[in-house]
Amino acid sequence: MNNKILLVEDDQNFGDVLRSYLEMHDFDVTLATDGEAGLEKYNQGKFDLCIFDVMMPKKDGFTLAQEIREKDKQTPIIFLTAKTLKEDVVEGFKIGADDYITKPFNSEELLLRVQAILKRSSAEVDEKEDIKEFDIGNYHFNYPLRILTHKNEEGESKDKLSPKEAHLLRLFCLYKNDVLPRSVALTKIWGDDNYFTARSMDVFVTKLRKYLKKDTNLEIVNIHGNGFRLIDRTEVEY
Repeated sequence: MNNKILLVEDDQNFGDVLRSYLEMHDFDVTLATDGEAGLEKYNQGKFDLCIFDVMMPKKDGFTLAQEIREKDKQTPIIFLTAKTLKEDVVEGFKIGADDYITKPFNSEELLLRVQAILKRSSAEVDEKEDIKEFDIGNYHFNYPLRILTHKNEEGESKDKLSPKEAHLLRLFCLYKNDVLPRSVALTKIWGDDNYFTARSMDVFVTKLRKYLKKDTNLEIVNIHGNGFRLIDRTEVEY
């Protein structure tokens, strides 16, 4: 499957050229020409990497990245800009940028940076996949045994999860406080992303909410048009 890139660039001609170049190298590129359109495109799909121009109408690249980082700490972001001031570069990295490229730049340089970031991001995901036990709020989750243990004043209570419940809770733990894209969960657990599997996933999310209700700091919220988010309020503001 080709990596999906969200490219937000207000110069239509430059954006078209850059999109064509990346598509020549087997990337699936969605182009938006202002920050508001970029946020809309982001909310409509799942992307492996984002490339944002900084100076754009309606919503600049920094603001767009900040809004995305509030709910997604994982998707890599590259900023493109003609601004070379140190303060601007520092601000970009503080927001959560993975790279910062100043215009004009060589297209091959951008390609190499994109490939390097995606390789690193993939390695980080693979490393997380090895985690088998999780602590979430007042719960301990043993994925291989499918046992969810709640620690309270009276001791411990245990729930034995079904295989799909365990698979889904594990994904929520891996994505904790970030958005778990619906398409990712459906593909990994159900093997398909369609209307019927989506309805099935909704049922399992409801079941997990019941398991986790003993800890009021934990909540699984629906992110409209994107997926779900397991929030631990002791770690992040909601």
